[in-house]
Formats: sequence, C-alpha cells, structure tokens
Amino acid sequence: MQHSLEIKEQFEVEKKRLFDNKELIQDAFKLCIGYSLLVEEFIFKVLSSKKVDFVLAAAGSFSRRELSPYSDIDLMFITENVSENKKDIEESVSLLWDIGIEISHTVREFSDIDKFLKNDLTSFTQFFETRFLFGNKDFYKKWNNKILSVLNEKHKARLLNQYFADIKQRHKKYGGSPKVLEPNIKSSAGGLRDFHTVEWIYLIKNNTIIFNQAEITQTELFLIQMEHEKFIDNKAVKRLLKSYELLLAVRNLLHIFSKRRQDRLEFTMQKQIALFLGYTEGSWKEFMFEYFNATNIVYRFSRTLGKKYEEELTGPISEFLSIELDDDYYIKDNIIYIKDERKLTLSEVMRVFYYRGLHRARFGQHLRSVIINSTLEIEESEQYSLPSSVFFRELLKLPHNIGETLSIMNSLGVLGAFLPEFRELIGFFQPGVYHCYTADEHTLIALKNLEKLRSQETTLGKIFDSIKVKDMLYLSVLLHDIAKPISISGHEIIGAEMAETILGHLGYGADDIELVQFLVKNHLVMEQFALRRNLNDPETLDDFVSIFSNITELNYLYLLTFTDLSAVSPMVWTNWKSDLLEELYSKSLAMLNDKLTGEDLLHKNTLAMISDPQIANNHAVESHVESIDDVGYLQLYTHEEIKEHVKKIEEGNSVSISFNHANGFTNITIITKDFPSLLSRLCGSLSISDLNIHDAKIFTRKDGIVIDSFNVTDFRTNKIINAEKYSSIKKNIIAALQNELHLVEEFKKTKSRWWRLENKLFKQKNKVEIDFEEYDKYSIIDIHSPDKIGLLYQITNKMNELGLVVYFARVATKSDDVVDAFYVLDRNGNKITEADKDLITLELKLSIDEIL
Repeated sequence: MQHSLEIKEQFEVEKKRLFDNKELIQDAFKLCIGYSLLVEEFIFKVLSSKKVDFVLAAAGSFSRRELSPYSDIDLMFITENVSENKKDIEESVSLLWDIGIEISHTVREFSDIDKFLKNDLTSFTQFFETRFLFGNKDFYKKWNNKILSVLNEKHKARLLNQYFADIKQRHKKYGGSPKVLEPNIKSSAGGLRDFHTVEWIYLIKNNTIIFNQAEITQTELFLIQMEHEKFIDNKAVKRLLKSYELLLAVRNLLHIFSKRRQDRLEFTMQKQIALFLGYTEGSWKEFMFEYFNATNIVYRFSRTLGKKYEEELTGPISEFLSIELDDDYYIKDNIIYIKDERKLTLSEVMRVFYYRGLHRARFGQHLRSVIINSTLEIEESEQYSLPSSVFFRELLKLPHNIGETLSIMNSLGVLGAFLPEFRELIGFFQPGVYHCYTADEHTLIALKNLEKLRSQETTLGKIFDSIKVKDMLYLSVLLHDIAKPISISGHEIIGAEMAETILGHLGYGADDIELVQFLVKNHLVMEQFALRRNLNDPETLDDFVSIFSNITELNYLYLLTFTDLSAVSPMVWTNWKSDLLEELYSKSLAMLNDKLTGEDLLHKNTLAMISDPQIANNHAVESHVESIDDVGYLQLYTHEEIKEHVKKIEEGNSVSISFNHANGFTNITIITKDFPSLLSRLCGSLSISDLNIHDAKIFTRKDGIVIDSFNVTDFRTNKIINAEKYSSIKKNIIAALQNELHLVEEFKKTKSRWWRLENKLFKQKNKVEIDFEEYDKYSIIDIHSPDKIGLLYQITNKMNELGLVVYFARVATKSDDVVDAFYVLDRNGNKITEADKDLITLELKLSIDEIL
C-alpha cells in the first residue's frame, strides 16, 4: 500500500511539473506526447512485473498521443477469454487507480469484433485506433489482422455512411459552422473530431491501421501518410499541422485553466487563453481570428476528404458522360474538374465559381487544392491585379445557390482575396449572448436565409419572388456589415461609403450603387422602429416612411432586415419580431401606395374597427373603446378579449389578471385602478416570479382604469409560462399592488436563485447610455444597458420617483444588452423639458449602476 502511495505522489509531482511548464504548454504536441509518455511510464512501473495473458492497449486520445490534461485515459484490455483473465484485469485496474491514473477501460475479446461490426459501429471504430502498451505482441498483431480481415466492401460502405450521418448529427448539435463564437473545440464544425472522423474514414476505406510507435502524435503520422500518397502537398500538411496544433493547444489550456475536462471555448476563457499566449488586452481578439482560421482549414480538409470518399462510394462515372465547360474546366457527375495542372488567376477562379453556382455542382478534390494554393500564392506574393468582375456579377444574377456558392468561396479563401474589404470581416466577432457567429459567417448565413424565402407563401416570400434580378439585394446583404471591423458604432454610415467604392470597382452603375448605399446605410432603421417604437403612433410611421422615395426601397429594406436578424442566432428571430416587422411594413406600404400620413392611416383603420358590428352594436363595448385614447388597444386585443375586459371592469374587482399565449410569449393582462407606482410594482412582481419582460403596453381609460399588457417568457427556458405557475404569479402581482410585497428583499432572493445563470447569460460590462427623442405627444427615453434580472423594475421605479408617467414601453435585446424605449410624460401631462434631461439622465444611470 505504501508503495502505491509513493508512486501516486511521484506521479502527481511529475504531472504538476509538466502542466506548470509554461514553455511546454505552448507547444501542444510536446505537452500531449509528454503527458502520454508519463502515463505510459507509470503504467509500466506498476504492471511490468505482472505475468498476464492479455494485451493492454491505449485507446482514444491516449492512443493518438494527444492526451490533454483532463482527457479520459482510455485503455482496452484485449483477451481471448474474458472470464479466465477477469481477476488479472480487475487487479490491474485497481493498481492503476491506486497510483492516481483514473482510467476509463473496456474489455474485449475476439468475438466482439464480429459482434460490434454487426451491432455497434461506434465501438467497432475504436478497434482501429489502439496502440500496444503491454502484454503479448503476437496476440495484439493477431487481433489487428482479425479486424482487417472481417471488413468487406459492404461493411465499409455501411460504416462510411454511418460516419457521414454522424458528422451531420454532431454539427447540428454543436454548430455546423467553423465560426461559431463559443465553439466546442472537439465537436463543432472544424473541431478536433472532424479531423479524427476523416482519419477513421481513411483507415476503414483503405483497410489499414497505423501501427507506428514513434513518439509523435497520430495526427502527424496520418498527415505524413497523406503527403506520401500525394493526396496533399507539403504546404497543405504544414497548414493543417499548424491549425490542428492550435486547436489542441487551446484545449490543453482550457483544461488547465478550468482544472477539469472542458471543451466549450466561452468568451471569458477566450480572453484568458489569448493573454497567456502573448496577446495584449487590446489585441486579444486577434487570437480568435487565428482560431477561426484554423477551424476553417480543418473543416475544409475534412470536408474535402469526406466528399472524396462519398464520391467513391457511388462508383466511377464513364468519361463519355463528362461535359466540357470551356478550355480549362469540365463537369462529370455534377463535379467540376480542371484539365491542366497550373496556377489560376483570380478571374479564372471566379469563372469556375460561376460554373459551380450555375450547375449547382461541386469541385473535384484536385480543383479545390488548385484554387486554395493559387489564392494563397496570390495573397502571399501580394501581387494583386484587379481581377475581372464579370463572372462575379453574373454569379449574383443566378436564380439559385448564391449563398452556398459564396460560402464555399469564403471557405477556400477566395472571397477575401477578391474583395479585400470583406477579408477584414473574416473572423471578426462581437462577444455577446445573442451573437452566434463571426461577422463573415453571419453575412453568409443571412444570404442563405434570404434564398430560403423562395416560393414561401408569406409576405417576405412573395416580395422575394417578385424581384426578377436580385443581384442588388444580394450585394446589400453581402456588404451590410462591411465596416464593422473599422467601427461597430456608425458602421452603417461608413459601410455606405465603402459600398460606393466597392461597387464602383466591380463596374456597377450609379443607380445600382445608390440603391445598395441606401440599404447599407439604413439596414438598422427598420429594426429600430419596429422593435423600439409604438407602431400606432402617427409620428413614428411618418418618420419611418419619410426615408423612402419608392416602394422598391421599402421591399428591399424589409428583406434585408429579416435576413440580418434571422442570421444573428436562433434566439434572436422570433414570431413576435416577425409580426412587428410585418406590421410596420404593411402600414408603410399602405401609406406609400395611397399617399397617406400616419394619422390618416390610423384614423382609417380605427374607423374600420369601431364600425365592426361586435363593437358598434354593443353600447358597453363601444363606450369602453371610446374611453381609451390609443388605437393600439383595438389592434392588440380581439373583440372577444375586449368584451372580456368590459365584463371584468363591470364586475368591479379591484384587480383582474388574465393569461394568453401568442408568438412564443405569454401575454399577461392586468386590469386595475391607476396609481403613480403601478408600472414599477407590476414589473417588480413579474421579475420576482422569474419572468423575462419583453414589452409593456399601458392603456388608460378616462376614468383611471388601466389595462396593462405584458409579453413575458420564463427566465430560465426563454419559453412560454407553464400554466402551473399562474397562481403564484397572480399572488405576487396582487401582493405588489397592495403594497404587501417587499420588492427589494424579494429581489435579493431572486438574484441568489439565479446568479449562476445570470452570470452565464449577461457577461458584458458595457456602459449605460440614455438618449431622448421628442415626438409630438410624448418624450421618448431610450436606455441602452447591459441586461440584468430586474432591470425594467429598477428603471420604472426610478421613473416613478422622478414623476414620470410611462405610456408605452418596449424591450429589445441586442447582443446581451437591452434597449428599453419608454414613451413618457410628467404627472401634469407635459413632455420633458431640456432643463430636466440632465437630472433624469444622472438619476437613471445611478439607479441602473446599482443593479449592475
């Protein structure tokens, strides 16, 4: 026992020495090999004296000699008869755990080969990735020969198809883009597992196992073999090794800093790792640029190799079925090939991308390599000549496949070489809970989302289909964030200027340039109006419509706004936002078509609503509607709901609360008598009920009865509220209104419940900004702030203290900040004076700082 403890202490000392070596940590391959050899050394130390009738083999990352600090140490015991060796195996496992080697082990015998080949492909794959450690070498050789002997072409096809399906499933779960902002280093697209998978595919396809016991990683051995077989050249090997080593280094550091197995590279860790690797406070995001470049290279390689083997599964196509595209390229079985081995100019590359988009084809593996190497040589030599833009312009006029073609162009490095301004977007990112992708990936996803509108029976789909030639629309999406690397603030203004230069170089005329400039300059405007303003306010509608000179501009901006928001993340595009944008579009279209003002339109709509027999023929309902000086009330509630409001008011209850579901939200409507702190108390009671408030609408009758409407979601799940919670929510609301709830104390309890989730979701420390805008009837206060639990309560409570009455409020999430818009007057019904704005700004900032 003492002996085991001494060995364990020695192992811990040696392991600590290894992981404390800052110089070694920065060399991922050396660290992983060093740790793997250390584990092997101590395994030998305790097991070498045992006489056994089995083979002990390393598996997984241990087999690859790519063992990260907290990776599983996988071992495989291989034996002819498990029962006869059970005792020896159990003793070996205990000895290893006693000395601190916490292994994960499997026990296999020869019959498992046939069994797993038939029933468990994942386990069968593990047999291809083992390395001999201890025991009978002849028996190990016999084991490997058996593995190779059982595979026939049918088995191989089944295994490879399973791998292709597994890749899709894994990418769906962890991110199908190599530029996910908080990636899983192992499992996201372009991660370590992508590389491992194509290596396994190669081994199975070629019925081989890498036996080499040299003290280098299996990745290095595999790439050496790839180069030897002339599948890739030496430059590609160097690129891949550098990229893979960076991913491995990041994984090692994640483990060391987290002191546990951790594969998700979150924002906080990104900065910590960057600073450790020598990046400065001001330049640490450059580290993520390098990381995304590495994942793109790994993704590109794994996808190319995967496509090659997918093509080979279908069998060879007769040369008679090939079609010549021009003197340089031909297409066969929907794959484009190059005729001669030579470097390509950017104009020649653009031509073959046009063919790819036109035919919805793919590139052959060799052509992909030629494109990559030609583009890299052009960039490295910096010998740029202005490429012909003819085929790029024609590509954008194609009826299909624009987003996918430009994505491949970006993946192979061509888009940044052709448009140097776009190169700055590649790998550029804004940390935030709502942004999922780098700026270039966001742009390309937006293009794909735009094309998905084709033939949809929606307003957006019909507008998209009505545009015959869509190149200007595609260009506006491609360039809408082009200036973000220069400055996020004001990027739309700078971007419009850049668009003029870019389109001029591409050979577009003045009218086309003017349209794209308009769209880039205004690509945030429709979102800001729809999500932060009252769409039943005539001045809001007049201000929005004033930016358009024709309906084409409105149609294009609606499409651009949709694609931009839908490509941020699945959390950002919601039915609620979709409905608000469509409402703004529909009202603006009517105003432009009929040359109406906002007041004309709203008056027309209101007349139509109150003329409805369900209102006109019911005196109580008609009187109720006439007592509310806000046409938004008629648009928010159905006739049945309005009748229900009248019924509740006539019943004379002090408080009436109802729940409804629409567009992914739970709508809570509270009917009660107005008093000064009503809104803040309602916001407080909803927040301590673990609800996220997305917007609030306040309708006040002339007799002081208030109908307050809140769209909310569950704080934890961001989904609609479970009906089981209704009674507790009602209880909190009533207690708050009757001043029986100590909201400050309740908030402390709420924050103690959710502090972990709050810290995870709301990480940014951006400054608070407060802006004022004057409308005809109201003063509008826009508050930009980092998001926090109870923020809306804090703000409305302070507004009440300042004597401000809120008539309309809307919360719009942007990154992990919020932009809260409040339509307010003072208690005398007057707008905010210039003299009061400084005091209001100071008081609100101090109040928000308290909660932050």
